[in-house]
Amino acid sequence: MAEHQGRISSPASSAKGRVKERPGDRIFSGSARTAGIFILATLAAVSGFLMLEGLPAITADPNDISLLDGQSFWSWVFPLVFGTLWAATLALIAAIPVSIGIALFISHYAPRRIAAPLGYLVDLLAAVPSVVYGLWGGVVLAPAIQPSYTWLAENLSFIPFFAGPASGTGRTILTAAIVLAVMVLPIITAVSREVFLQTPSLYEEASLALGSTKWEMIRTVVLPVGRGGIISAAMLGLGRALGETLAVAMVLSATGVISLNLISSVNPSTIAANVALSFPEAYGLNVNVLIASGLILFAITLVVNIGARWIVDRRKDFSGAN
Repeated sequence: MAEHQGRISSPASSAKGRVKERPGDRIFSGSARTAGIFILATLAAVSGFLMLEGLPAITADPNDISLLDGQSFWSWVFPLVFGTLWAATLALIAAIPVSIGIALFISHYAPRRIAAPLGYLVDLLAAVPSVVYGLWGGVVLAPAIQPSYTWLAENLSFIPFFAGPASGTGRTILTAAIVLAVMVLPIITAVSREVFLQTPSLYEEASLALGSTKWEMIRTVVLPVGRGGIISAAMLGLGRALGETLAVAMVLSATGVISLNLISSVNPSTIAANVALSFPEAYGLNVNVLIASGLILFAITLVVNIGARWIVDRRKDFSGAN
């Protein structure tokens, strides 16, 4: 009898377990799937275009390409890769401490009536166009900071970074790095702030209950828990700094060399700025050379963003901890 009842109730339970998919659900899932496929297709199309158009420049005779000045493509692009990584690294060195300090102030120190407007103000920095940063860096920052470069060259010339001679205009790799630091600051600050806010409250309260000061609690609890988020925020900022074009082109007085001197008028250039400045006058294989350099930048940026995504996935268990 029990078996008979089980046989009778099983079709009803299976029918009850099936949920009819609504048209809106089908439309939304289809739209999301289409958007994902479109993004992947666009990425594949961009990479395919860069490879197809850049390969002729890599395999061509350097003597046939005026932009290379008789040297191989790799010898020509290496100083640009160095300048790109050097400027982005300097920007991160300047931006990370300031960003973490602002994020900690907003999340743990500032009253709510101050923290909310300050957070909005920092986020608004990301909406400022690159040309505005470039104008500010070239017209305001460079002349204002040039006397400091002269002082560094006169007093700290024994340090290779400040060997001099100092630039007379202030348009150096250090000035460009400061502009990039201001540009990536809202990205790093926003991500770090959210990570700090997700620190488990029980951890913070337990640390304070054991007699820790607020700074000791932040140093021993908040920063270790948010370490992965800070690293991912820095990687995202690095991706922005690597691809910045207009601001660097307007500020940096570049000569395309490899130099660690931060205050000299002889500065390495970046891939993005070089493409922007050289493309209007490029023709023939010179265009392919610039596209090939864009392929190198594309690969570097892709590696940086993959690394950031990997770090975020490793620390995703901390999200929603409160």
